[in-house]
Amino acid sequence: MNIDDDRIFEELGIFFKTLGDPTRLRILYFLESGERCVNCICEALDMSPSAVSHQLRILKDRDLVKSRREGKQIIYSISDDHVHDIISKAYEHLIE
Repeated sequence: MNIDDDRIFEELGIFFKTLGDPTRLRILYFLESGERCVNCICEALDMSPSAVSHQLRILKDRDLVKSRREGKQIIYSISDDHVHDIISKAYEHLIE
C-alpha cells in the first residue's frame, strides 16, 4: 500500500465507516454463528424487517455479507473469513 494512494484510503474510510455502525456490527456478530434469514435476524436483534433489510443491503454493497435464495427466503452469511477475522480482532482488542 502506498501512502499517496488516495483511492485506497478513501475505500478504507468507507469500509470502517460501514463497520462503525453498532447495528451493522450486531448483525455481523450474529451472522458469525452461521447463515440466517431476515426473520431470524429480526427476532435476535429485536428489529423490524425493513430496518434489518436496509442494513443488510449496506453490508452486501460493501461485500461484507453475501446472500442466497432458499425458496422464498433469502439467507445471509458473512462473505468471507476476512470479515470474521476483522470482527474477532477488534473484539479481542477491546476486551484486553
